[in-house]
Amino acid sequence: MVVALSLPNPGGEGEVRILVHAVNRPRALTRLRNLGLRAYLRGNTHPPTPDEITAVLHHPDGLLWRTTPSREQELWRPIRALLRPLSAPERA
Repeated sequence: MVVALSLPNPGGEGEVRILVHAVNRPRALTRLRNLGLRAYLRGNTHPPTPDEITAVLHHPDGLLWRTTPSREQELWRPIRALLRPLSAPERA
């Protein structure tokens, strides 16, 4: 199953579209909670398009994102690229 969510961008302004490949919807949401995105899991958005399903099924992690509204030239990125600014330690 592929779950698609539009969430507030945890690293800045705007929204991001996140695609999650999992056995079922609860497990997909659990994967996002485990990454620290619990506060952002409110509601749901449009179902994934065929292109989005193809993208997430061909990615080894099964977790992708890009900004919304999506621009045709923007590529899907691994979830690590979105969470990197959040998990980086602050230096004084």
